[in-house]
Amino acid sequence: MSHPTSHATRPRRPAPAPPKPPRTAAPAHRRRRAERPNLLAGLGSVVWLAVVIIPIYAMITTSLAHQDEALGHNALKPPSHPTLENYRTVLNSGFGHFLTNTAIVAAAVVAIVLVLCVPLAHVAVRTRTFWSDTAFRMFLLGVAIPAQAVVVPLYLMIAKLNLYDSLLAIILPTAAFAMPVSVLVLTGTLRDISEELYEAMALDGASPTRMLFQLVIPLAKGGIGTVVIYSALQAWNGFLFPLIFTQSDGPRVLTLGLFNYVSQFGVNIPALLASVVLSGVPIFVVYLLARRALVDGLMGVGGK
Repeated sequence: MSHPTSHATRPRRPAPAPPKPPRTAAPAHRRRRAERPNLLAGLGSVVWLAVVIIPIYAMITTSLAHQDEALGHNALKPPSHPTLENYRTVLNSGFGHFLTNTAIVAAAVVAIVLVLCVPLAHVAVRTRTFWSDTAFRMFLLGVAIPAQAVVVPLYLMIAKLNLYDSLLAIILPTAAFAMPVSVLVLTGTLRDISEELYEAMALDGASPTRMLFQLVIPLAKGGIGTVVIYSALQAWNGFLFPLIFTQSDGPRVLTLGLFNYVSQFGVNIPALLASVVLSGVPIFVVYLLARRALVDGLMGVGGK
């Protein structure tokens, strides 16, 4: 005789899951708005591209033309007989010496800015005290001080230190004026690093120096790349400090060399434009190599 199953031992069926709400399609006007091309943005991009590309194209084509052809030459028309004689003329006029000095100045400025600004930004982010915040704000006042306003005191300091007419007379002021913006960029990048990462390394017994080299610098590559490009451009394009603090041909840099080419090649327009093309190639190559780091630095850590 079979016994009926008791209510306590009877297995319970799982409650059915609530039905998922049906997915509603986006309204038709939103889909049309997303698929509609932005004609205004496209037109602005074309205008910007023309403003940038056309002068560069005209400069390159004219630098490849003969001197007599360039006087009545249409800059937008390729030269009938391209030549590299203008580039040879520039290279034989001390351009290599100017380029070497400029590369030394740019490399030294970048090294000084990175060595000083990365630890400074790290301290400004991690040390949250009244004095550190005050020092950080005072340091950023350098952004509002133009170089022209302090060129006379700088000249007196350079002369007292016996650095006049040397590359150090260009390197030190250029690095000093590049530091405020560099610290501002790096602090914005370092603030995006998660606090949990610092706590995890602190639990592992990491020292502040180890955190700086194993955590901060690897995660701040974007901001560091931005600082490298910015400080290198400041050094590469600087004209005021080389003009005021140097005199002889020994420490002369590219900007002063191009300034002298205006009088040396005043009639030879193709040679003058060839010198401009040669001076822009190295910094353009640096930008191509570091453009990803530059974009990441402008967007934040990890491209967020």
